[in-house]
Amino acid sequence: MRVLATAKIKAVAPNHSHQHKLLSFLKAYRDWIQYVIDQIWNLGHIPSIKELHHRFYKILREQGFRAHHCHKIERRAREVVKATKKNKGSKPILRKLTARLDYQDYRLDLNNKVLKIAVLNNEWIMLKLLWYDYLDRYFNGEWKLKEILISYKNDEIWVYFTFEKEVVLKAPEHVMGIDINFNNITYTVINRDGKLVSIGIIPFSGLKRALTHKIIIEKIQKRYPKKWRFAKGIREAIREHGRRARNILLDSCHFISRKVVEIARKYNAMIVLEDLNKLRERANSTRKFNKKLSLWTYRKIQSYIHYKALIEGLPVTYVKPRNTSKTSPLGGELKFINYRWVKLPSGVITTRDVVASWNLALKGLKSLT
Repeated sequence: MRVLATAKIKAVAPNHSHQHKLLSFLKAYRDWIQYVIDQIWNLGHIPSIKELHHRFYKILREQGFRAHHCHKIERRAREVVKATKKNKGSKPILRKLTARLDYQDYRLDLNNKVLKIAVLNNEWIMLKLLWYDYLDRYFNGEWKLKEILISYKNDEIWVYFTFEKEVVLKAPEHVMGIDINFNNITYTVINRDGKLVSIGIIPFSGLKRALTHKIIIEKIQKRYPKKWRFAKGIREAIREHGRRARNILLDSCHFISRKVVEIARKYNAMIVLEDLNKLRERANSTRKFNKKLSLWTYRKIQSYIHYKALIEGLPVTYVKPRNTSKTSPLGGELKFINYRWVKLPSGVITTRDVVASWNLALKGLKSLT
């Protein structure tokens, strides 16, 4: 199985000339993607890559683009049109300055931490990379560097490296059910015979802290109902609290996924996640609950767990969570003490979160067998 990883790193142009050439290239790259989109938008079908190449390759080459630049522009335009039409949207207008480059169009000097990229008219420019230590693990021979993405935003240059790795999934010895909640992750580990091995809780306060910043934003908007849209200082304060909330949630996703995968690796377990579809659309609860749900990054948590598990060679599966917190994992009747606490047929009192994760593990075991 192939696993992809993306690493983001900041870059600096050594002088104004290199930065000007980069900006000119990025603007031309964006504008010609837009040109291709405009040309194919009203067609009655999504053109093939071969058709796009035949129609636009010569035109793009005349603008100074290299051969692989042309391929990337054609493919990107097709992707945008296909995705927009699938979602029944209006014709897209591109604004971001980004460009995808194949390995033929860049050179990476790891010793000097310098990236050279090909721009218009076959010229090459140099970018100095502000290196992070964590990037070294991607250059240990296990990962293969693929395409890169160059982005220019707020007067800053960012480079996104894409790495590829071949992973062989292990044969799991256990099954681990994961129940994702607002303030904790509850997990249950069972063996291949369905017998209980371990139960645990991973607490986190990321959602609560992010919610604090959202409440502050709402108070600012309530205090300045009209002024906040136009006053630069107020807008910047709102933007800063939004950034903090996003960063807190992002850190929580990394923390949770790392802990879950560490435990799964310890038991060599297949991870079982809930297949949550249209959760927000179906939600009809209190205002406080809906506010939490609007910030809850359950999909991102699941994707991080899935990605980190695949790197370790651990299989991941998704099951329907219907009635997992209402059914006894031991058989028999489940007695509800209150909303949170239940009594198992064996007489043990536990939480519905434990019951849910236990049932998820059992469902995952069925799919495994």
